[in-house]
Amino acid sequence: MSTEKFTINSDELVQKVKQLIHEGNIRRVRVIHEGRTVLEIPLTIGASAAALTIMMAPLLAALGAIAALATECTIEVEKVDKPV
Repeated sequence: MSTEKFTINSDELVQKVKQLIHEGNIRRVRVIHEGRTVLEIPLTIGASAAALTIMMAPLLAALGAIAALATECTIEVEKVDKPV
């Protein structure tokens, strides 16, 4: 498993998380603001991106509220390494 971090402006937060969900090899997404985890989204491996987006609608709404309050956030992503 590998971890990546992205620092983005709050207005790009929801769009970036949606993009990461659609990649499909994501195990967990954490949104960090000022060194504190404000939202952690565990994702089911093997679920389709469309199904995940529907199930994540309430979390994405909460993410939008967080984005309205924050100016800059870090997204930490745990990815599942694909077998070679």
